[in-house]
Amino acid sequence: MRLKSLEIKGFKSFADKTIVSFDDGITGIIGPNGCGKSNIIDSIRWVIGESKISALRSENLDSLVFNGSKTRNSSSMAEVSLTFENTKNLLPTEFNTVTVTRRFYKNGESEYRLNDVSCRMKDIHNLFLDTGVSTDSYPIIELGMVNEIIKENTSRRRMLEQAAGITIYKTRKKEAKNKLDATEQDLARIEDLLFEINNQLKTLENQAKKAEKYFEIKRDYEPAGDPSNRAKLVTGREVLI
Repeated sequence: MRLKSLEIKGFKSFADKTIVSFDDGITGIIGPNGCGKSNIIDSIRWVIGESKISALRSENLDSLVFNGSKTRNSSSMAEVSLTFENTKNLLPTEFNTVTVTRRFYKNGESEYRLNDVSCRMKDIHNLFLDTGVSTDSYPIIELGMVNEIIKENTSRRRMLEQAAGITIYKTRKKEAKNKLDATEQDLARIEDLLFEINNQLKTLENQAKKAEKYFEIKRDYEPAGDPSNRAKLVTGREVLI
């Protein structure tokens, strides 16, 4: 799997449609301060599913859309597309070329598309789950992450786990644990319901016994041949009159 191109339009400082091609031999993007290097990193993290606005160095989703300048009107939409070469089928799809697109409109609507077919954020996460590509992965490194790798053992460990391909198993373990916790909570709730139902059954059983005792006493107190009896037998059934 190889990143072929990045297409940005209306995202942060990129008002015009900008295409960055990652041909053979290109491993990084350099440039002077303020030219948009960090915004390129943000766009890549955003399109593969970053949901924390603070991680994108923004205050809200609206600030991801180009807000205009003295000479340019603001954009109504931010759009970023990543295109990957998948000839070795590392991505779980039959396509040799995979394009992931994310859009956000200023009216609050957003969408993900996979090869121009609508999909969910979860589908994007699952697509890259076993590839080492994620919102916090180290194949995409910005300047501040270099110091983090050098200084922090935790960062080095996460990088090695991603390189070894065990991140997917940690993710699946976490998902399985969450499902197990949810099941245990459901079982606890069922036990509470059974306890309440048993209490209600005991109450109903006591009421049924009292009702049965009442009818026994009533039959003994009002003999069938007593003229004052307010019931009579009609075709074998006792009917009140």
